[in-house]
Amino acid sequence: MSNQNKNLADDLAMESELNRPSDKDYSGAKADNTPALSASSPRLELGTKAGQVNQVNQEETVSLAKSKMVLIKKLLNNIKENNDRLLQLLSPSLGAKDETAISIGQLSDGSFEAGEEAVGESRTIEGVFDGENMIGPDGKQYSVPANYASKSKLVEGDILKLVITSSGTFIYKQIGPIERARVVGILDRSPAGDYLAAADGKKWRLLTASVTYYKGEIGDEVVILVPKNSESKWAAVENIVRKTG
Repeated sequence: MSNQNKNLADDLAMESELNRPSDKDYSGAKADNTPALSASSPRLELGTKAGQVNQVNQEETVSLAKSKMVLIKKLLNNIKENNDRLLQLLSPSLGAKDETAISIGQLSDGSFEAGEEAVGESRTIEGVFDGENMIGPDGKQYSVPANYASKSKLVEGDILKLVITSSGTFIYKQIGPIERARVVGILDRSPAGDYLAAADGKKWRLLTASVTYYKGEIGDEVVILVPKNSESKWAAVENIVRKTG
């Protein structure tokens, strides 16, 4: 009887030993049920937050840049509208001839006094030379003798004074020469018969009196004077060098 009880006790002990989890199994179970922690976990969290902050800052910067662009566009539109209104206000007061006379006068270095001055029975008028005629302050054209313009080497934009005597004689005087530039070109002629000076891909009209004075021929080298700081259609002939051969 005692032997049976002992065997039964041994069997129970063995079964208990088999059912008890081993240290390895316990450790594994703990590893499975407990989330693993590492030293880098706080850094990952901080890095994520920093990335979110940078993204927010970038979005704010883009939004600010767009706001400035919108503001600039509105300001430019306002400037354009104001310019258009000013042009509309000025248009009824200025004609095409007035604009031409004023633009030429502004290019000159000398002072331009619009108006006429009566001297005894004569009249004095100041105007701008357009390469062939004088344009008065009223927009009228006054004929300038070609020989005088050629001899004086008048350049488009020069300020002239015209005295009209009681007998109707025109007396011109150059009172405000524009700053000049010297250009060397080739003498040419248009299909219409006008003399031209060609240089650097540009062409200027020349007074016939100037060319015939120097006895110029097509292909000759021509030295001309033009406005230094503005464009012009006409040029004054300073000299012509005859081609040889």
